[in-house]
Amino acid sequence: MEISSMQLFSRLIVILSAFAMTACVTTSDPLPSWNDGQTKTNIITFVTKITDKNSVDFVPKEERIATFDNDGTLWSEQPYYFQLAFAFHQVKLMADKHPEWKTTEPFKSVLADDMKGVMASGEKGLLQIVSATHSGMTAEEFEKSVYDWSTTATHPTTGKLFTSMVYQPMLELLQYLRANDFKTFIVSGGGVDFMRVFTEQIYGIPPEQVVGSEIDSQFKLIDGIPTILREPKLLFVDDKAGKPIGIYRHIGRRPIFAAGNSDGDLAMLEYTTISRGPDDKSLRFGLLVHHTDAVREWAYDRDSKIGKLDLGLDEAPKQGWTLVNMKNEWKVIYPTAK
Repeated sequence: MEISSMQLFSRLIVILSAFAMTACVTTSDPLPSWNDGQTKTNIITFVTKITDKNSVDFVPKEERIATFDNDGTLWSEQPYYFQLAFAFHQVKLMADKHPEWKTTEPFKSVLADDMKGVMASGEKGLLQIVSATHSGMTAEEFEKSVYDWSTTATHPTTGKLFTSMVYQPMLELLQYLRANDFKTFIVSGGGVDFMRVFTEQIYGIPPEQVVGSEIDSQFKLIDGIPTILREPKLLFVDDKAGKPIGIYRHIGRRPIFAAGNSDGDLAMLEYTTISRGPDDKSLRFGLLVHHTDAVREWAYDRDSKIGKLDLGLDEAPKQGWTLVNMKNEWKVIYPTAK
């Protein structure tokens, strides 16, 4: 049987990831890229308590649900969300079939690499770009376009593949939780079909454990072939208050561990950690990644237009959430420093 280049790539990544993750598990330190300190202690103490059958905080395996935001939590998100980078790339690939884009905003600015002009179009303009580049095709065609981008496209300032700009400490955290019988989910404002193309390869999270924003689609038999067609209609936004709804609809269990990095994740952390009454004494964990490293990554929080962390900084100490200072607590940022 002939194996496609996509299949070969996927198998290789899975094998290498499994090898790397096994190495992490076998070491005496389950989080080797995390500096010793209160944050690391908090994580390990939490996992130890909920996995100890003799502990009052013991949680059965089937209830060990952990949810993670993606942008800014598992991989970088500056100077704009990476899915937008994909959309901009697709505009340029599709431009020959749309000559009107040369004189029509926001496409005109995308083609001219004028990011200031693109952002000036606001949310409406960005939705136009996403709609034009994410619909009007089959599910397979969209998957291939994301795969092609993810294996070749590089970040405008680091020169790294976008998909290599994942956080090594968070990869270790994901594996540590899974080694302790957690089921790990991504719950992100990003497009669910976009993320599902690569999450298993880079995070070890299969597509059925990815919750995200959705566009509408329809099923048709085309020349006798069952086909999913993507439509230019936004169906669900998995951000802010939408995140608990997405968890409720797609996971069906309330998480006991939730990680994010921005105010868009507050509702998910609240849903996960806030007690539901005097009878709810379960131990729960909320984590926020604070981007404080302007040298190895980016430093931003309250005033950022991307990944704004304002209310979260104030709520973290009140709610008992763990705030991760990236500069001080992570030995490395990305898996391979280049």
